[in-house]
Amino acid sequence: MISDTAAVQIKGLKFAWTEGPALLDIPAFELAAGERLFLRGPSGSGKSTLLGLIAGVLAPQAGGVDVLGHDMASLSGARRDRLRADRLGVIFQMFNLVPYLSVVQNVTLPCRFSQTRRQAISGDPVEEARRLLARLGLNEEKMLQRPVTELSVGQQQRVAVARALIGGPSLVIADEPTSALDADTRDRFIELLNEEAARYGAALLFVSHDATLAGHFDRSVDLGEINRAGAIA
Repeated sequence: MISDTAAVQIKGLKFAWTEGPALLDIPAFELAAGERLFLRGPSGSGKSTLLGLIAGVLAPQAGGVDVLGHDMASLSGARRDRLRADRLGVIFQMFNLVPYLSVVQNVTLPCRFSQTRRQAISGDPVEEARRLLARLGLNEEKMLQRPVTELSVGQQQRVAVARALIGGPSLVIADEPTSALDADTRDRFIELLNEEAARYGAALLFVSHDATLAGHFDRSVDLGEINRAGAIA
């Protein structure tokens, strides 16, 4: 269900690594509920760091990060973990797949950790995993049962996408998710992301250095325009 609450709201955010200069200094940023936003910026500009702050795996030195109505700084580690498991779908730049699990087992993993994600699926999570994978061009039966380590980098990336989408999370965060995909697969992937986000009323924050992808989304924001630090790490 789409909520009137902003999916992400940032105010006065400041972040730096150790004693170095500020990497992020963002006075204000908002992602509306149900909005599909493209955030662009070159490598080293702090895009992945910002996503880590939104996901609650990093903490700012100053300011607030509110995600789905929750002030991330005020939540305990356990409550941040539960919020991520139940309501966030994250496509990591390094995929973070479980190497000893099959393709299908990796995709259904969020439903094992979250009853909320499991209940959002009307049928069998395995069949939902197969549906998502087929949309991304992964539908060969032998492939679906293989350990993910036997897949190419591009195929692993698509598995990570399906895992993030299963169970209809309220917020999907995608960190350079098309870097290993060819043009046709990339277009199918973006179409799937947008359709699945719309299906569940989810907000989508898609981060990439590739400005040519901006036209697929409701709105485009340049990190350099909202980040006063203007850092290049």
